[in-house]
Amino acid sequence: MNSPFKSGSLGSREPFSAFICDEAALDVLRPVVIEMGWQPEKCNKGGLRNAIQSLSISASPAILMVDLSESGDPLNDINALAEVCEPGTVVIAVGQVNDVRLYRDLLASGIHDYLLKPLSASQLRDSLTQAQSVFAAPRGDGAEGEHEHVSTAVVGTRGGVGASTLATSLAWLFAAEHNRSTALLDLDVHFGTGALSLDLEPGRGLTDAIENPSRIDGLFIERAMIRANDNLAIMSAEAPINSPLMTDGTAFLQLQEEFAQAFDTTVVDLPRNMLINFPHLLTDVNVVTLVTELTLASARDTIRLLSWLKQNAPAAHPLIVCNKMQSGAAEISKADFEASIERKINYQITFDQKAAANAAKLGQTFIEANKSSKTVNPIREIASMIAGVAEDDGASLEEAGQKGSMLGNFDFKSLLGGAKKSKPAEAEPAE
Repeated sequence: MNSPFKSGSLGSREPFSAFICDEAALDVLRPVVIEMGWQPEKCNKGGLRNAIQSLSISASPAILMVDLSESGDPLNDINALAEVCEPGTVVIAVGQVNDVRLYRDLLASGIHDYLLKPLSASQLRDSLTQAQSVFAAPRGDGAEGEHEHVSTAVVGTRGGVGASTLATSLAWLFAAEHNRSTALLDLDVHFGTGALSLDLEPGRGLTDAIENPSRIDGLFIERAMIRANDNLAIMSAEAPINSPLMTDGTAFLQLQEEFAQAFDTTVVDLPRNMLINFPHLLTDVNVVTLVTELTLASARDTIRLLSWLKQNAPAAHPLIVCNKMQSGAAEISKADFEASIERKINYQITFDQKAAANAAKLGQTFIEANKSSKTVNPIREIASMIAGVAEDDGASLEEAGQKGSMLGNFDFKSLLGGAKKSKPAEAEPAE
């Protein structure tokens, strides 16, 4: 349906009008309306049908609040309202029915928001402020199509390489320094540390989503995500370790779809087992950030993951980040590692135990706790690069000759032998 709602500008119209069924709701609404600088006389007694009757003979306001409480067929009545509203009217519906399907259908019809009774002043204030912002920021035709969402999945090639630390730091950077609304999805359902790194309780959002995928919509996202700050929200879980993960992955896909609508950026902390079990998680991911270290096992699994990505997620651009770099302490050399994976390491992050301990002590992400440390400079560079990635522009991520290698293309015995030769004699275990 081509809705007339939310498509125009304020112009010379009245800023606000409301049609509310009961006095109790009007008593809560009028002080907020006065606070917004509007006339309380515009708060009329009567519901949706009264609004339709009134607007059929008078001009529509910029923001219209209508009560659905006495409507037997809200969706049909909303369609009738659309026929008498002028283009650009922002409509806020009020009702008593707490039904996600109704909420979804109302939003699909062009409604800006749906508020449940009993109304509260803060609830009304927030909704009206958001409605007012539609006119405060001019939008060109097709603005929704210009919304450019960027998604990155952060995958550790081995346990303990620091993938979760990098994921939370990137999410914080997107939100705080790039001013992008950001969703952090921690898919380690039983042992995730995303909320812990932000000093937050994980809540039940992710668990509820897995158990009831049909509930996932814009309203669910708004209520289930835990806010770290104005621009950053997280969805994670601490599921009981005696409860195995029972899902076909539909919930994860739906969450990503909703994030793409509600946020500028999504960061998915993606454990390797989840990648294997639910390959569709990478369908709409722009950049896969592979976090690795200079070890034989990590080199092997980087090769395997690059090969897997090439086969299963060809549209996602892999980014190799080597974490915990220590001078002279690597199991294999950087040159040997790059030779084995047949591509360059894109970014290197120095090992800094003191910085990691400082972050844990403060209950902050690694980068927030160590903003002035040189250790975090590569993380800033990674965030800047990912934030600038367009949907169809990944060429800048690809180095000449960088291609995934099949496991059988490299002799790991020779690599191990070469690594040993490069080590000083004193690095061998003492007898």
